[in-house]
Amino acid sequence: MRGVTHARGAVCAVALALAATGCGGGGSGGGGTSGAVLSSSWGDPQNPLEPANTNEVQGGKVLDMIFRGLKKYDPRTGKATDMLARSIDTDDSRNFTIKVKPGWTFSNGEKVTARSFVDAWNYGASLRNNQKNALFFGYIDGYDKVHPSGGRQTADTLSGLKVVDDHTFTVRLNQKFSTFPDTLGYAAFAPLPRAFFTDHAAWRKKPVGNGPYTVASYMKGSRMSLRKWDGYPGPDKARNGGVDLKVYTDNNTAYTDLMSGNLDLVDDVPAAQLKNVRTDLGDRYINTPAGILQTFAFPYYDKAWDKPGSEKVRTGLSMAINRKQITETIFHGTRTPATDWTSPVLGVAGGFKEGLCGKACEYHPDEAKKLIKEGGGIPGGQVKITYNADTGSHKEWVDAVCNSVNNALGNDKACVGNPVGTFADFRNRIGQHKMTGPFRAGWQMDYPLIQNFLQPLYYTNASSNDGKWSDKEFDELVDRANAESDRTRAVKLFQQAEGVVRDNMAAIPLWYQNGSAGYSERLSDVALNPFSVPVYNEIKVS
Repeated sequence: MRGVTHARGAVCAVALALAATGCGGGGSGGGGTSGAVLSSSWGDPQNPLEPANTNEVQGGKVLDMIFRGLKKYDPRTGKATDMLARSIDTDDSRNFTIKVKPGWTFSNGEKVTARSFVDAWNYGASLRNNQKNALFFGYIDGYDKVHPSGGRQTADTLSGLKVVDDHTFTVRLNQKFSTFPDTLGYAAFAPLPRAFFTDHAAWRKKPVGNGPYTVASYMKGSRMSLRKWDGYPGPDKARNGGVDLKVYTDNNTAYTDLMSGNLDLVDDVPAAQLKNVRTDLGDRYINTPAGILQTFAFPYYDKAWDKPGSEKVRTGLSMAINRKQITETIFHGTRTPATDWTSPVLGVAGGFKEGLCGKACEYHPDEAKKLIKEGGGIPGGQVKITYNADTGSHKEWVDAVCNSVNNALGNDKACVGNPVGTFADFRNRIGQHKMTGPFRAGWQMDYPLIQNFLQPLYYTNASSNDGKWSDKEFDELVDRANAESDRTRAVKLFQQAEGVVRDNMAAIPLWYQNGSAGYSERLSDVALNPFSVPVYNEIKVS
């Protein structure tokens, strides 16, 4: 998510479903009524909040509040369940008939129809609209015409989408894909009202959706105020009056505001506070497994990191990181050393394979030093790890990683941190291909499928493939897995593709991240979903 979220190579083809007001005291209601408003920490989104253009965590939080799609991921299990979908039928895993439930409207009163989805998907896929999640639509027939890999688009709409009537549309894919419906809870597939197209500029200033909340106001760099939509027709109505998302450039400041009563909810407890948080908050501290993996990505558009032998350098750097020591001393039980490129929340049946990375993800300083030398040495003689300095206390753990690398290599200048001011600036530099060394690249799953941990990040030209890594064997294995209707065989193919990532050390896996949050005494029924996002609509405020 959302990558840091949210995918995009030949994506939207997935193989297998996981079975499975101001300050804290403010608000418009109070007294335990559903009209009370809570405040929560947040960061400015990288892009305008268009569903097909948001693939990072902060924007994704808002989309999850103001939109509902054909499917919704269960806030406890992550399983895809029907929301606006009345039915999604297929006889051949390639042609799908989708029926939309009647009675749904957008918050401006407009009815949600089959065309609301078809128009939104066509917009998201179109090359001229330059949407970051465009490739989620890449398996729908006609994508090569509306979003060609080169040259101008020759069609305005996807030939694989047809409106049958107000509540029915059909989808034809360009290959079999039996679990296509399970992707449809991701925000890129959300419906859009006509207002999005008729007055796009106004809509971007104040998005209109069909979820349990509406956007009341947004001041960039300060806050976004969302309020309960009383006319929301869904079963998951908001149990509070709204949420004020307050922008923080330092999570430690957010935590201080929580402790002083000026904030109700911090959904990412900073590392520096983890040693105190249980004493500070007691039962109001949440620490639960989540589908989040932290990694270091590399700029393969910089030839210094993509020359023969550089895979040895990357593997050596991985073996120079003492994950166990760092997770124990800095993260206090909220991180677990990674042994593959997915997440334990998938389970074995869902594709998680503990230990797949093998020795390459273990701490072996002598071998690390040897491999880096064999690979030609660190480009430029020094690793500069770029990260955003505004949230997540990244400096502490990046410094710890560099200390580990420096100790392993016997050179106190071999690795240094390279902070960038804000998350938005950090993401913009990545998008502009300005990285000259490894950079922080955490991934928060968009949906609980092994494909989502691999294809969006490593498939050639996938839009979350920020380092532009490319490998023909990996791509072919992913394509075969996506076309496989048998769950077990698909998992094995995806794991073979993951083996290619391992053999090339396309990215260095660091640790699996738990969701962590702390909340004030005003709140109850606070929980994080498997994506590590607060289930805002279920929170009660007293």
